[in-house]
Amino acid sequence: MATVYGIEYTVKNSKGEVVDSNKGQAPLEFIAGKGQIIPGLEKEVEKMEIGEEKTVVVPAEEAYGQRNEELVEKLPRSQFEGIELQKGMTLYGQSPDGQVIAVTVKDFNDNEVIIDYNHPLAGENLTFDVKVVTKREATPEEALTGQVGAQAQGGHCGSGNCGCGH
Repeated sequence: MATVYGIEYTVKNSKGEVVDSNKGQAPLEFIAGKGQIIPGLEKEVEKMEIGEEKTVVVPAEEAYGQRNEELVEKLPRSQFEGIELQKGMTLYGQSPDGQVIAVTVKDFNDNEVIIDYNHPLAGENLTFDVKVVTKREATPEEALTGQVGAQAQGGHCGSGNCGCGH
């Protein structure tokens, strides 16, 4: 059976700067084995129990991968009409298969814009301070859909005390 984990975390980049944290907020919930968080962190969390805290260093290969310079592209400035460009800003677009993609503006001049398709943390070894807040078996619906909190469609769930509105 699949396991649902709820974690509290702070993540730092290789310079020791905090790049994300959910401390003091709702735990991040994920279903183990579904690729919902970076592999290196998931592997360590699966060894932990509720209430356990640890510092985990995740190498770039098990996080967002190494930087790939082939993912840096020069495009004509005309493709960015109406956008007030700034170095380091993130722009969102759509890939040919309909997926939302984010790119970082690396540099620009009057003629061209250099964009980077690499994840902003590609090439970084990440340090997580992580605590397992919850750990439980996934419901059959969660295991099937891969979504935490998924409910079966159209069915009744009994007493109405399950939070699904039936």
